[in-house]
Amino acid sequence: MDEPQVKRPRLSSPVEASSNKKPEDTTDLYLDTINRHMLDFDFEKVCSVSLSHLNVYACLVCGKYYQGRGKTSHAYFHSIDKDHHVFINLMTLKVYVLPDGYEVDHPSLNDIKYVLNPTLTKAQVIELDKNLKTSYDLNNKKYLPGNRERLFSFIGLNNIKANDYVNVVIQALAHIPPIRDYFILEDFEKKGSSQLVCRFSALVRKMWNPMAFKGQVSPHELLQEISNASHKKFKLTEQSNAIDFLSWFLNTLHKDLGGTKKKNSSIIYKQLQGQVRVDSQKLEVNKNVDKKSLMEFNNRSEIRTIHSPFLFLALDLPPAPLYQDEKNKEIVPQVPLTTILSKFDGKKVQEVANEKKRYSITLLPEFLIFHIKRFNKNNWASEKNPTIVNFPIKNVDVSNCR
Repeated sequence: MDEPQVKRPRLSSPVEASSNKKPEDTTDLYLDTINRHMLDFDFEKVCSVSLSHLNVYACLVCGKYYQGRGKTSHAYFHSIDKDHHVFINLMTLKVYVLPDGYEVDHPSLNDIKYVLNPTLTKAQVIELDKNLKTSYDLNNKKYLPGNRERLFSFIGLNNIKANDYVNVVIQALAHIPPIRDYFILEDFEKKGSSQLVCRFSALVRKMWNPMAFKGQVSPHELLQEISNASHKKFKLTEQSNAIDFLSWFLNTLHKDLGGTKKKNSSIIYKQLQGQVRVDSQKLEVNKNVDKKSLMEFNNRSEIRTIHSPFLFLALDLPPAPLYQDEKNKEIVPQVPLTTILSKFDGKKVQEVANEKKRYSITLLPEFLIFHIKRFNKNNWASEKNPTIVNFPIKNVDVSNCR
């Protein structure tokens, strides 16, 4: 089979063809063939033919990934077969024209390099919370990287298969300013951090990128690493409990960032770790004592006290009504946040495994995460409590819990 013919004239002499750099007396050929609408750098950086992670290039015409740029490489063959000539190295961000093999350094390519690896300076990160600036994607649609009042980036995360439980956790963490700023500004690749840390950092930077080509981001690379790091416990193809993922993710990030059991040993513990005091006393059954008195702590028995660190507080909902009449069947029960927070007021006593327990918060973190327990398992299925929790947007009062 004959080799496909070269479809366009390129360099004017053999001397020029042997150089790796673009000759100064030629124009930047083929840059007008770049199609930014086809570019998507959110997916795993592997060759679409060999599935190799090594020396991968993206075709800037069709967006596909190919390995190498030598004469026997998949990228080289693609350039001849499809007449696509502009490729970018996904690691070095250098752009080459194939099959000639010379490097192109042109200002018009800077936006592509920035989308592939968005970086923000400290001054730009500070401005994220100060100015409300509208950005535009390639389709001239507006999106908001962030604003001061809501501290919210209106960049959505794609639900690839069944990864919505991951997306909600990532969105929450990416909007905690100190955590967001830390993962935007630090160069974790240079530090040799774990791939989980590096990919989470890259995703946060893409979510807050003011020069994005599109108004949403695909968390594909992070999802792949989450699956690997959790030994397939959390996968993008199967639903999981968001709170289970949050617990695993926070603790794994803390460990990978060099954290220890000390309070401020990582950005995760520094911003999210609090402490709760738990008093326990054995529950003694006495038929001569009413239930209310039975659930009170007494000084005659031993009271055990422990101080337990936490990254989120678990709040219990009141049981949903088992039966409803015709008039009330459409009414969803509601409860204020202060009611379910009373669990931690140091006075309310609960029965847990034949023990009386009371809880009080002894140390509040900078940012407090609430986990409202809605699902309960019985012998047959998992039941969801539909109770709505009413809470204030600002100035949540937890003074009664200390």
